[in-house]
Amino acid sequence: MRTADFDFDLPQDAIALRPAEPRDSAKLLVVRPDAAPELEDRVVSDLPSLLRSGDVLVVNDTKVIPARLIGTRERNGVNVEVETTLLKRLSPERWQALARPAKRLHVGDRIRFGHESRVCLLGALDATVEDKGEGGEITLGFDFHGAVLDEAIDALGHIPLPPYIASKREDDDRDRKDYQTMFAAHEGSVAAPTAGLHFTDALSKRLAVAGIGVQRVTLHVGAGTFLPVKTDDLSFHKMHAEYGVISPQTAREINEARTKGGRVIAVGTTALRLLESATSESGEVKPFAGETAIFITPGYRFRAVDALLTNFHLPRSTLFMLVSAFAGLERMKQAYAHAIANGYRFYSYGDGSLLFPETPR
Repeated sequence: MRTADFDFDLPQDAIALRPAEPRDSAKLLVVRPDAAPELEDRVVSDLPSLLRSGDVLVVNDTKVIPARLIGTRERNGVNVEVETTLLKRLSPERWQALARPAKRLHVGDRIRFGHESRVCLLGALDATVEDKGEGGEITLGFDFHGAVLDEAIDALGHIPLPPYIASKREDDDRDRKDYQTMFAAHEGSVAAPTAGLHFTDALSKRLAVAGIGVQRVTLHVGAGTFLPVKTDDLSFHKMHAEYGVISPQTAREINEARTKGGRVIAVGTTALRLLESATSESGEVKPFAGETAIFITPGYRFRAVDALLTNFHLPRSTLFMLVSAFAGLERMKQAYAHAIANGYRFYSYGDGSLLFPETPR
């Protein structure tokens, strides 16, 4: 298939810049290919009545780190402002990062973070450019390491809001709470698993009363989730690998729920991708600890998931390709057109959709 197949027009005023309050008051578009009507307008707080006792929701409990660091490259008396987004920890003091402008950086350059009057108690945070890769990737060796480095990043870093929000406003202290799910426990993501942003304590209690379980997995979301597909032919696109974990107990609980007739509902595309990476051809979820670069496009046969709770995604993105694989490309284009016409809010802080598959598992 071609990237252009997944294009659609979205008005700029449909992009949400703040989440709904309360979070579970967000709109929810239910898409059922095998029912009439196929499209149903609800709200997230209706979720307990849309699912069945014995179903299990699988949430991603990753925690977003303030991975966006703004600093100054100092060389031969010339200073250049540099913005980096941490991607992956390589050692106690080394991180892989995306840099802008990467072309202004050389191996051996020193970058001082904290020049914007946000110097941490430990002083400025300095790093050396140790390596440069393709696509703006660099390796940074920091002067601090381990827990001390973590403290400095927390003090100096910005929440890495998606470009479509960051281009419209600066991040602020409110984003440190808003861009984090109630399940967040394990630090490592540079983007939130945004479907989980809709959950509240009140909704969680109502789900439990309805007999709907919640299981936690971890997938650390990388900056690749923001990167556009640059190839015309999807077969040439390469996904960035992300690290995920499914514990033996969680795998067992999900399999037992399915054995008893319950359905598995992935909360977000990150949870879905991890589940599909860990599931055998027979449909058994296996314990998992490692990286996945699974790329799901129409024609993929889903093994692990019976329904998907997810936000509305960018045109031509790997995430819109995934939901089109799950519920059908033409159906998803119709659903998105309906959402735009009916005032749904899009992207990370936007409204949600509950998708049932075009071909049931």
